Amino acid sequence: MAESIATATEDCTKMTLCPKFTKTFSILGKKWNGMILEVLLNHGPSRFKDIAGIVAKCSDRVLVERLKELESEGLVDRLTHEGSSLIEYALTAKGAALQPVMAAAHTWGDSWLTDVECGE
Repeated sequence: MAESIATATEDCTKMTLCPKFTKTFSILGKKWNGMILEVLLNHGPSRFKDIAGIVAKCSDRVLVERLKELESEGLVDRLTHEGSSLIEYALTAKGAALQPVMAAAHTWGDSWLTDVECGE
């Protein structure tokens, strides 16, 4: 028994997180990114002011920064409409593929968090 514990301890010290898992959480774990993705999942292509209205506690400066980051990660497209100043943000296929992840986060929150913990 002591031998199996020692082996398990050695294995744990050698363990590292998968780089793809780490990258995923560096994107999703960044403040506001999850909320921005959730807005686009629920509302489809959206104007900046509409996203800002829903993610109200995020400053415009930070929202611009996060949208650019999500765009550079290939999760969001910035759509311009010919002959118009209208700009919308939409999920790419890669971004839309996060839907089950976001649904799982909702399920976990509904099961394990109370309204008090969420500030309600």
